[in-house]
Amino acid sequence: MLEIEKKLTKFISSLPLIRIKDVKLEHPADVTFGDYSTNIALQLFGTLKTEQKTQLQVDNPRELAQYLCASLQDNLEKFEDLSQWIDKIEVAGAGFINFYLTNKFLVDSLAKALSTSSFGESQSGKGQVWELEHTSPNPNKAMHLGHLRNNLVGMAIGRIWEAVGVKVIFEAVDNNRGIAIAKLMWGYLKFARKQDSTPIDLQYWHSHQNEWYQPSDNNQRPDMFVDKLYVQGAADFDQDKQVEEQVRQMVVDWEANDSVTWALWELVLNLSYQGQKLTLDRLHNRWDKVWHEHEYFQQGKELVEEGIQKGVFKVLPDGAVLTDLEKFGLSDTIVRKADGTALYITQDIALTKLKMEQKVHKLHWVVGPEQKLALEQLFAICDQLGIARARDLEHLTYGYMSIKNQGKMSSREGNVIYIDELLDLGCEKASKLINHDHFSEKEIEELAEKVGVGAIKYAILKVSRTADMAFDEESALALDGNSGPYLQYTHARAKSVLQKADITLQEMQELYRGEDSLLNTIGHDEFNTTDGSLQLLRLIYQYPDIIEKSAYSNDPSVLATYLYELAKTYNSFYNKHQILVDDNHLRKYRLSLTHCVSHIIKHGLGLLGINAPIKM
Repeated sequence: MLEIEKKLTKFISSLPLIRIKDVKLEHPADVTFGDYSTNIALQLFGTLKTEQKTQLQVDNPRELAQYLCASLQDNLEKFEDLSQWIDKIEVAGAGFINFYLTNKFLVDSLAKALSTSSFGESQSGKGQVWELEHTSPNPNKAMHLGHLRNNLVGMAIGRIWEAVGVKVIFEAVDNNRGIAIAKLMWGYLKFARKQDSTPIDLQYWHSHQNEWYQPSDNNQRPDMFVDKLYVQGAADFDQDKQVEEQVRQMVVDWEANDSVTWALWELVLNLSYQGQKLTLDRLHNRWDKVWHEHEYFQQGKELVEEGIQKGVFKVLPDGAVLTDLEKFGLSDTIVRKADGTALYITQDIALTKLKMEQKVHKLHWVVGPEQKLALEQLFAICDQLGIARARDLEHLTYGYMSIKNQGKMSSREGNVIYIDELLDLGCEKASKLINHDHFSEKEIEELAEKVGVGAIKYAILKVSRTADMAFDEESALALDGNSGPYLQYTHARAKSVLQKADITLQEMQELYRGEDSLLNTIGHDEFNTTDGSLQLLRLIYQYPDIIEKSAYSNDPSVLATYLYELAKTYNSFYNKHQILVDDNHLRKYRLSLTHCVSHIIKHGLGLLGINAPIKM
């Protein structure tokens, strides 16, 4: 929270009947309604007793707001800093109280933004260590669009947390064992043979591996090669009981550490990892730690035994082990089957324990909404076992994603879109937005990648995290409207202006040295006309607050929406006002606005994982 917001909150709560926790401040969407607004009068009116309303002589929330507004005006001088920062206080509508900041405060905030290379960042989260699990693609398929929103949301949230001082550990889970991987292994063994006459035999494969195809033999991406083999292996498993038995035996042999089975397992997984890395590198993915399921899956059984001893779990007559989650308001779930084998939740309990042993304060799961109940059960179990408090475990869900006019994606229906297919399409269309006369072929290719991938990222991240969305490639790649290319173009425009001006940052900063130098040398209308710089000033000072709100709401769309408003406001200012005017003071002032806008857009897009080109 900004210093002005803290002081304003304290100021409002200094009035009788109002507590700090009751005060909620917002930035009005329309700047004509001030810089901050509170609905405290509407909120308070409903809780006042009849005799209190009579004593205050108020019959409705607006009259209460007028009473509070007058009280605030009378007490403003007691808050020395605020008396210099608040220009006026007014009542609006049914009972909103609006606060208008002084031009001096806004200009001082601009000077601070100009002199601070890390403007927007804070240390409000310093000392906190948060773990963030995101993406975690299964290693038997190429990455499709369902993984894309997970990755973009997870990476953006983590970067924004880092911008407020939190130490973030980015992690993934590699579900690299079990029946699904065995189906892939079978798919390779049977369908990657170069000759149909080659025996479908694991021992034979081990001694004659050159008789099986590799992705490079047919110029295929490794992950697409694996994806096709998994689909073929899974279909064969479903259609042939004898195949099913052989595949299940692979799982048994793998768990018995059979060296030949492990050799095939390592081969197919490495192919998958190679292909997925190509996609993840394009997205600028980051994992500080990858948890491989085969390294910890046995530990969950030990924790189940511990839970039985503590009375947390109960053993059913058939030998299965059941939870007791009634006090959490949750349905119970099995944590160990009657035959003694583990389930996914059994392994998740062990993994949560391992994560907490990294000495983190909070764990976070960026996982789709279909896992809501399973994660709630996991959190409750970990609380019961003393592994972690449930309140320190958080599910950061996100809405479903589809393609416009195609509905929900489904591999069964054949309408899955792979991430790289979408990225390639975005880059192809982005190339058409670029003026080819100004760039070499290599530069066009690099710029198209930045613009195309950035457009797709922004189109997804601008949508509220929990909202469902239908991706629309046409609007995503538009040069106008709320799109990534629009923000990138605005940044490039601002950089072009600064380059033409041939001015240093130090020269711009000189304008703000000396008491009231700027306000005394630039006309009053520059700050108060509706098409002047006031709207930009009112947005620039909010940037640190926007990052904090985006961080603590775990929603990158808060930041994306702000960046669009800033870009839109700057472009309107640019179209109505000449930046490089003859008046030296006014020229430096407008250039300093341009510099701050370019810094914020580049910094903000960076937090969203989007590149900000200097030329387009």
